[in-house]
Amino acid sequence: MTPRGIRDGETTADDLDVEEVLALVNEDHARAPGTPAPGDGPARPDRTPPGGGTPGTSPRTPHTPRSGRHHATPWPDARAAAARAVRPGTHRTPVTAPLDAALGLVLAAPLTALTDLPSFDTSAMDGWAVAGPAPWDVRDEGVLAGHAQPEPLTDGEAVRIATGARVPPGTTAVLRSEHGRTDAKGRLHATREVVPGQDIRPRGQECRSGDRLLPAGTVVTPAVLGLAAAAGYDALTTVPRPRAAVFVLGDELLTEGLPHDGLIRDALGPMLPPWLRALGAEVTDVRRLGDDAEALHAAITGSDADLIVTTGGTASGPVDHLHPTLRRIGAEFLVDGVKVRPGHPMLLARIADGRHLVGLPGNPLAAVSGLCTLAEPLLRTLSARPVPEPYTLPLKDAVQGHPHDTRLVPVVLRGDHAVPLHYNGPAMLRGIAAADALAVVPPGGVRAGREAELLDLPWAAAGIGVCFT
Repeated sequence: MTPRGIRDGETTADDLDVEEVLALVNEDHARAPGTPAPGDGPARPDRTPPGGGTPGTSPRTPHTPRSGRHHATPWPDARAAAARAVRPGTHRTPVTAPLDAALGLVLAAPLTALTDLPSFDTSAMDGWAVAGPAPWDVRDEGVLAGHAQPEPLTDGEAVRIATGARVPPGTTAVLRSEHGRTDAKGRLHATREVVPGQDIRPRGQECRSGDRLLPAGTVVTPAVLGLAAAAGYDALTTVPRPRAAVFVLGDELLTEGLPHDGLIRDALGPMLPPWLRALGAEVTDVRRLGDDAEALHAAITGSDADLIVTTGGTASGPVDHLHPTLRRIGAEFLVDGVKVRPGHPMLLARIADGRHLVGLPGNPLAAVSGLCTLAEPLLRTLSARPVPEPYTLPLKDAVQGHPHDTRLVPVVLRGDHAVPLHYNGPAMLRGIAAADALAVVPPGGVRAGREAELLDLPWAAAGIGVCFT
């Protein structure tokens, strides 16, 4: 099939059905010049596509971990190290957030009911409040929601009532509108049996004042906001968002227009800030520093962010200044190279005052791998988010594995299986842009139909997408 929209510009993705989109992103990526085979790592400089290299990566610099492969950390261990990187006892003062600013934050204290819910007996339906057995004489006035306590009913009386209105004292039940009829004398009759208490929400049915509704550590979703408001809250006690800074490195990067004269578009500058926000961070600073060691030193030492994320410069080439700069400021390397493809030269360091730096490779999909491996577990700990429940799905197609390293491969979820996507080389974003998750492929690969662990992307994971604020 000849893919439409991306090549000829005549059709957008909205015009394609699911199968066409899958076919488009799954075309044989070997046709793309300079694309490495799965597990090979980034393309060599002499295979760089026209335009000067891959977004965010200097074509002059091979991506080899400074520490050497034999010092690289296994992928599961790297994620665990990032999750526990925050020193025990590190105190983050809770903040009070108004309800309209609390979406996506995490409760720092249990949510306790400030009132009974409901706070009075209410009608669950439009109809009549009735007292005693039928038939009933209907009062002229009605009972509406939001009005004061209505007059009591005596046996044989009924009154029109609206959903949510206070039930008059003496009410036996609420008769739904569709279950009642009036005779020629205006008396009300039931068309089916009336059970005492039916369609009445009694006071405290959902909770009593002082009941614990949600534990600390709950992510504030729209439903949590609704519950908090119903329970009497105007603001919530929450864990503050970790502050993140993004420093984009590389003299070869353009911020607008088409690639030209060996310069390429920066893909990571636009991608990383919203991705970090989706992981729960407040992005306070985004800067493009080029390949300037002194500018990098000043930016790192002058930042007060809880997490600094850098792009590129994690290897050992002539313009890769990150390792020397971190050694210069006395940073502690917690992870220096990970046995994962793409993205093995990533690093995690602890810098002054217990703050942290995640160094991402400059290749775009390799940077995504670094976000999922190091930044996500660290930010999860800093924001007190719960650990996602791991899950697996069978892969529709076989995925080639690296001989020694874990691979992270973009997939789309289709019912009870995951479909691996092509265009998954370190420099490519086409696969991840169509993906719902990353499949964790162990060394040696996964055969078709076999289960693989999946990492949801933040906008696809329940309760995380709300963090785009």
